[in-house]
Amino acid sequence: MTKPYKLRNQPVDRKKTLCLFTALFLSVFLFINNGIATQVESAPVIKALEIKGNDKISSATILSKIKSIEGSVFSKDSVKEDIKNLYKIGYFEDIRIEIESHEGGVKLYYIFIEKPTITSIDFQGYDEIDMEKLREHITITAGAVSNMSLILDNVQNIVTYYQSEGYWLIKVVPIVREISEDAVALTYQIEEGPKVVIKGIDIVGNNSIPDDRVMKAMKTKKRWLFSFLTGSGIYRKDQIAEDMERIRRLYHSEGYIYVAVSEPEIRLSPDRKKLFLKVSLSEGDRYNIEDIKIQGNTVYTTDELSELITISAGQIFNRSELRSDIDRIIDKYMDKGYARADVNPVIDINPEQKTVFITLSVTEGEIFSIGRISISGNTKTRDKVIRREIRLDEGDTFNKSLLKRSYQRITNLNYFESVDINPIPHPEDHLIDMDIRVKEKLTGMLSLGGGYSSIDKFMIMGEISQSNLFGKGYQIRLKADLSARRTNYNLSLRDPWFLDRPISASVGVYNDNTEYPDYDKRSTGGYVGFGKDFSEYVGGKISYSIEEANITDISDNASIIIREQEGKRLTSSISPSIWKDTRDNYIDPTSGSRTALYTTVAGLGGDNYFVRSVIDSTSYFPGFWKTTFSIRGRLGYATGYNGEELPLYERFYVGGINTLRGLGFGEGGPRNENDEIIGGDMEAILNIEFIFPISLEAGLKGVIFYDYGGAFDTDNDISDYDLRSTAGFGARWMSPLGPIRLEWGFNLDPKEDEKSNRVEFSMGGLF
Repeated sequence: MTKPYKLRNQPVDRKKTLCLFTALFLSVFLFINNGIATQVESAPVIKALEIKGNDKISSATILSKIKSIEGSVFSKDSVKEDIKNLYKIGYFEDIRIEIESHEGGVKLYYIFIEKPTITSIDFQGYDEIDMEKLREHITITAGAVSNMSLILDNVQNIVTYYQSEGYWLIKVVPIVREISEDAVALTYQIEEGPKVVIKGIDIVGNNSIPDDRVMKAMKTKKRWLFSFLTGSGIYRKDQIAEDMERIRRLYHSEGYIYVAVSEPEIRLSPDRKKLFLKVSLSEGDRYNIEDIKIQGNTVYTTDELSELITISAGQIFNRSELRSDIDRIIDKYMDKGYARADVNPVIDINPEQKTVFITLSVTEGEIFSIGRISISGNTKTRDKVIRREIRLDEGDTFNKSLLKRSYQRITNLNYFESVDINPIPHPEDHLIDMDIRVKEKLTGMLSLGGGYSSIDKFMIMGEISQSNLFGKGYQIRLKADLSARRTNYNLSLRDPWFLDRPISASVGVYNDNTEYPDYDKRSTGGYVGFGKDFSEYVGGKISYSIEEANITDISDNASIIIREQEGKRLTSSISPSIWKDTRDNYIDPTSGSRTALYTTVAGLGGDNYFVRSVIDSTSYFPGFWKTTFSIRGRLGYATGYNGEELPLYERFYVGGINTLRGLGFGEGGPRNENDEIIGGDMEAILNIEFIFPISLEAGLKGVIFYDYGGAFDTDNDISDYDLRSTAGFGARWMSPLGPIRLEWGFNLDPKEDEKSNRVEFSMGGLF
């Protein structure tokens, strides 16, 4: 019997063992590497590609989205990625890939089942919102592919629009109905619910700032009498988020730097028609300013920059004032060409002392010049009409004040719905291009106005004008005033840049027929004038006019002053004027002023000899919450010379929407012995207005006014006629047809034959 072989421990040969493992590793590595190489070499090449089933989208579009194209190596991963990219287009219901051998490689088939086309879009369940309004707020149209993602996006668009109109409980369900294999009809089923309005806003946690100040900082308001005009009283999510930030800014302006404002709690009334908001906040501690330091400045001294800073040590820390101070410093640098100057406020907070130490770190940068000035959007207006209003030329040193003034001048042309000036810096060249984009508006205007006076009774005033004729800035106007006692026509033409020079030229003709209680006046005339800007804000004009007036049909009991002027009289006059105008906007100013002196001297031939002068000054002051305070004063004086009396039609008649509101035409001036209104040879008028926004989006503003003054004769004491006082309120709307005024004036001391109040209306020009 053979004995089993028994192993015994023997010494290990390490060198042989190492060689054995090395050989084994190399064998495995070569085997794997060879296998991979063989696999790569064996991967088929795509020899052909065919696309099937695509009717709505082109094959070229599909090929631009895939990597598996003819000549490439077939890869399952690439095909999967291609399918994902094709689904993202949103046109396909299903995508299938087939593969077959072809000419030593493979042929791929991309087979598509396209989503059906939406043949119609309908709305059901709507009552309060017009269908056309709903269509304006969706982005999907008939003919589009039935893409569920897009359909649901438009559900949200409809919901958002309804909520902006107060239908906070709106529900919208999309219903897709199959018509055929490749067509569907889309219906948005709407459940409007009741209109929900905000009836109460409760502020909680405000110990230092009263409720009314917090709520004034918010755009979201309670429902009130004029909400139908202002659009207030509606809950809007985006506006609420802005309101929370406005409350934070209010507290930051009062030194509460750690204020916390929560999202409002919302409570519906049992009838689900009223909404109540509760805004909770935590004020934190109030911080004062410890000190302010400026660093990094070399162009201006610290003292020069300190003069621009309004906040100081010991004051309550106000982020809004700090921001304004920083803006003033930056503007000072920008006016000297440092277009990329910046000021970084570093605020060190001392929680124990409740103070902040402010360091204004100035980065001055380099001086920039104006590069290329480009203008776009002006489809009608010629480039030169816009360029001549720009206060900077290519190559000039950058100046922010002149850039702002350029914007004001282009806007004041009143040719454009919007004006955007975008500075585009090129730091490497130290240049700033100016990209000016305008959106033109209709410059032709038809305006109407109405009113009532003791002389004209009911009046209709109309005007047809074009302020940008041929896109060259020519202004042509035909104006007519019609009433039972008056007919007036006026045709004028003005070129603001006569012969392409900075000189304006104007010419006009007119005809006026007026029946007064004791006489009739018929006049025909014309004028020609030239004007020029002497500086950025100062200009002047001189014009010559000639008029023939005929006073007829004088009543038997007319006064001697009327009888003396019976018959035809020719007036040949020259009228110089000068003005200074710094208003920010000519149509709806909020700051600046306009002061003008007008003088007419008649006697250059003709029959009338008189001098008539008026100084007129109006100043505008911006107030809180976008309000404006304005004050206007007028003084006028006229007298005849060379033995001639001042003509009746050159005297001052005070009363009406443009002088003293609440009085009729001429009621604020002298009367003769027959109690007839005869006007005065002097006038003094003061108008004070407080203008406040009702709806900025709609261009609607309210006004409260006080008027004081009158007309009088210098031969008598002013007390003989008494300066008159009126007050009232009104509304002004910057309508698409021009400014509209509706004002109700109250006569504070009516005389025996005068009304206690008057409502007056005008369109096409502001006061």
